[in-house]
Amino acid sequence: MGQAQTFGGAKVALFLGQQLVVILRDEKPGLPYPGHWDFPGGGREGPETAFECMARECAEELGLTLRGEDVMWSRSFETEDGVNWFFVAQLPESAVHGIVFGKEGQRWQLMGVGEYLDHPKAIQRFKDRLRVALDGGLRGFSQESPPLP
Repeated sequence: MGQAQTFGGAKVALFLGQQLVVILRDEKPGLPYPGHWDFPGGGREGPETAFECMARECAEELGLTLRGEDVMWSRSFETEDGVNWFFVAQLPESAVHGIVFGKEGQRWQLMGVGEYLDHPKAIQRFKDRLRVALDGGLRGFSQESPPLP
């Protein structure tokens, strides 16, 4: 997983089974995208790699541990703020029982891919990045994936 040495942060579209784990952002003044559905992730700390950044943020925000073999797709994206990484990873559906919600955000929820991509409060840049991953051959997932019962 070649990761640029200079980057600002990393996010992960994390599937538990066939559904995404999303976090409803806080509604604090000055916070980007208040009250929007976001993916786990955040800013780089120290010399960590993009994977280490994403995995640390996932552990802090959801209490879940990601390993390299859980990652199905990754890519860097240039933004107005510099380079940021976007990962797609999957854990078994049963990992939902291990979620320990952190101190950032209002709550977490499982959401189908299509539901996230169509949601008016999903962050557009992450919808776009997830579409790139899906269009790039991410197998087993489609934009029309139905929610699990």
